[in-house]
Amino acid sequence: MRGVGLLVTLAEPMKRFLVLCVALATTLCSFAQAPQPPEIAARSYILVDLQSQQVLAEREADARADPASLTKLMTAYLVFSAIRDKKLSLEQTLPVSQRAWAERKGGGSLMFIDTTMTPTVDELLKGMIVQSGNDASVALAEAVGGSLDAFVAMMNKQAQAWGLKNAQFRNVTGLSEPGHYASARDVATVAARIITDFPDFYPYYSMRQYTYNRIKQDNRNLLLGRDPTVDGMKTGYTEAAGYCLVASAVREMPNGKRRLVSVVLGTASREARAAESQKLLNWGFQAWDTVRLFDAGKPVVTVPVWKGTAAEAALGAPGGLFVSVPKGEGDKLKTQVERTDPLLAPLSQGQQVGQIKVSTAAGTPVVTVPLVVLQPVELAGIISRTWDALRLWIK
Repeated sequence: MRGVGLLVTLAEPMKRFLVLCVALATTLCSFAQAPQPPEIAARSYILVDLQSQQVLAEREADARADPASLTKLMTAYLVFSAIRDKKLSLEQTLPVSQRAWAERKGGGSLMFIDTTMTPTVDELLKGMIVQSGNDASVALAEAVGGSLDAFVAMMNKQAQAWGLKNAQFRNVTGLSEPGHYASARDVATVAARIITDFPDFYPYYSMRQYTYNRIKQDNRNLLLGRDPTVDGMKTGYTEAAGYCLVASAVREMPNGKRRLVSVVLGTASREARAAESQKLLNWGFQAWDTVRLFDAGKPVVTVPVWKGTAAEAALGAPGGLFVSVPKGEGDKLKTQVERTDPLLAPLSQGQQVGQIKVSTAAGTPVVTVPLVVLQPVELAGIISRTWDALRLWIK
């Protein structure tokens, strides 16, 4: 039986994806009748609901595999970071090194740049993302890292910072190389970080074709032309990896918009990776609901505070809380608040003072998240503190 694993409960969306693969609570059998995923013809796969941060289905999701050009998701993330940090600009032109030009001999996908050209960062990003150009990837990596070795070190440092346990990079392109690997779960983490951290750059992944130097190439993600709700994200292929695809879709559902991300590794063909991804996405939208339990900044409970400048404190979840449940189960969930008592000032915003437990009607745990202080409460003066101390002693 496959169920749901809560992947994160931290306040900031950016931090949520940092621990996408580190579960605070994993409940593989949360529901008595958990939906069974369809049979997926891939070596490994994972399906994640980005709103609830839950895994809806997976198989061999932690197995190390050749990621092929899915590697370029991490390459892109670091380039986006450099642009955000004003180390690069989209309009900036970059030289094409002999090393980048030499990718023509590597047998992989190309943007077809040469040493006489000075493409812009924007053009190189399109060449890397839409055309999957290995030459564009090298040119961008050299600009950001100063050298390929330095950039690869940055990739691995970022992977370690996110806690990716089954990802290690040896190059920026995804060509097969000993010691170069990633798992479906780790690939999903990188994809989610791009979507969350760089929404302004994410539209690159929805481009269906790109022309550079009069050479037009189509995006190899076949779902962009088949499913209008799919807006990204990256394909990959090597002989060792098979055909791989990260796909993301947003659909308007009765409870609002939902975004799912699927990763399939090791399928048999371009058509198979598209068909299996489509099957997985459709099942996720049809078999599961995502329910909003708490809004960001809205109190779940308001409780008395002792020795503080305020008589009460508003407590809630660290950010909005969503949970994915089997279709029709949303109105059957139960919420239990456990908190520290008595609550003594001073209290800082975001301070954890308990936990919120969500369970099914039968009492099976679904998720546990921190209960935090929403507004700070300062320490009161000596008279008020003394009075409250007396009242607590009597109580």
